[in-house]
Amino acid sequence: MTNVDLRSDALTANTSRSRLRHLHGLGTLCGFAAGAWLGAAEAPTKLVSINVSPIVISFMMVLGVFLARWTVPALLQGTSQVRQDIRKTPHLIVWGLLAGCIWAVANTLTIFAIRNIGLSIAFPLWNSNSLLGIFWGFLLFNELRACGRARWLGVVGGAVLMFAGAALLAAASSTQSHGRAYLGIAGALGAGVLWGTMYIPYRKAYLTGMNPLSFVTFFAIGELGMMTSLAIVYCGGANSFWAQLAMNRNLLFWLLLGGFMWVIGDIFQQYAVKYIGVSRGIPLSNTNQLWGLLWGVMAFSELRGGSHTIYAEVIGGSIIMALGACAVAVSSTTQREHVWWQDAALRESRRYGLDHDYVLAGMTGKAYEKAAHRTWLDWTLAAISTAVIVGFALMARKPVIQLSLGAVTGLVVAMLILLFACGLVLWKTTRFS
Repeated sequence: MTNVDLRSDALTANTSRSRLRHLHGLGTLCGFAAGAWLGAAEAPTKLVSINVSPIVISFMMVLGVFLARWTVPALLQGTSQVRQDIRKTPHLIVWGLLAGCIWAVANTLTIFAIRNIGLSIAFPLWNSNSLLGIFWGFLLFNELRACGRARWLGVVGGAVLMFAGAALLAAASSTQSHGRAYLGIAGALGAGVLWGTMYIPYRKAYLTGMNPLSFVTFFAIGELGMMTSLAIVYCGGANSFWAQLAMNRNLLFWLLLGGFMWVIGDIFQQYAVKYIGVSRGIPLSNTNQLWGLLWGVMAFSELRGGSHTIYAEVIGGSIIMALGACAVAVSSTTQREHVWWQDAALRESRRYGLDHDYVLAGMTGKAYEKAAHRTWLDWTLAAISTAVIVGFALMARKPVIQLSLGAVTGLVVAMLILLFACGLVLWKTTRFS
C-alpha cells in the first residue's frame, strides 16, 4: 500500500465521503454567492463619472470594509473566537496584514480601470486572477493532485475559456473607450495579478484551521493602513486628502455602503476558498463579472448607443467566461485530492508548530473548541460601526446619475435570496467554522 493510500485511509477515518461532498457543495454555493455580492459592491465606483477622486472612492470603500470586517465576525461568532484562533495560529497575523495591503492596492487599480473602460468590461479583465489562483493552488497547496484527468481538464479548460472571454472583452474595450483604454486594461490586469497573489495568505490560513471570520479581522487592518498611506501620498498630504473628503461628504455614504457589501461577498469567497480550494473557489467567485455586466448594462446603461459589434464582444466574452466557470464548478474534489490537501496542511503544521487536531477540524468545518459567547466588546463594535454608518447616511444625498430602479430592485432581491440561502446552509453545515 502506498503512502497516499495510507493517508487516504487516515483521512477517511476522520472525514466521511458524504461530509466531503457536503463541504464541496457548500464551497460551490459560497462561490456563487460571493460573485453576486462582490459584483454589486463595485457599482458605487460609477461615481467616478461625477469627478470624485478615485483615491477618495477607494478609501471610503476600504473604510466600509474595515467597519464590516470587525462588525460581522463579532456578531456571528464573537471576538472571543478571534482570540482563540490567534492563540493557535499567531503567525497568520502577519499574513492577514499582508493580504490586506495587497487588496488595498488592487482595489485602487480597479477604480482607475472602471474610469477608463467601464464597469461591465473592467470586471472580467481583473478576474484574470483566477488563472493565478489555479497556478498557486497547484504549486503551493497540492490542489488538483490525484483529481483525475477529467477534473483536471475541467479546471484548466475552464480557466482557458475564462482567459479567452477576457481577451474578447479587452478587444471591446479598445473600441468603446476614447484614447485611454490601455490605462484601463493595465489597471484591471494589474489588479488581477495582485488579487491572484493575495490568495496565497488565504489558503495558508484555511489549511491551518483558522476560521475565515477570524482571518478577515486582521486583513482589515492591513487594508485600512495601506489605503490611508496611499491616499495621503497621492493627494499630497493629510490636509489635502481631508479637504477632498470634506468636499465630497454628501457622497461618501454610498461608497461606505459599497465596501460593506463587498465584505459580505468576500466572507463567502473566503469560505469557498477554505472548502474547495483556490483553484475552484476563485473562478466561482469570479462570476461577479456577470453581475458586474448586469449592473453596468441594466442599471447604468453603460453600452447604450454602442454598435452591434461591441454588444456581441461584451456579451459573447461574458458567456465564454461563464462557461469556463461552470466547467470549474462541476470539477468536484475527490477523496484522494483531499489527501494531498491534508499533506499541505501537515506541512504548514510542522512549519509553525500547530496542533494537528485543530488543523484537521478546521479543514473539515468542525469546531475545535466550544463556541465563545458574545461579550460587551462585540456589541460595542457593532454600535460604533452603526453610528459611523448612520452619521455618513445623514450627510448623504442621492447621486446625480441615471439608474433603472426596476433593474436595481431585481438585482438586489436576487442578491438577498443568495445571501439568506447560503448563510443558512453555511450555518447548518459548519456553524460558520
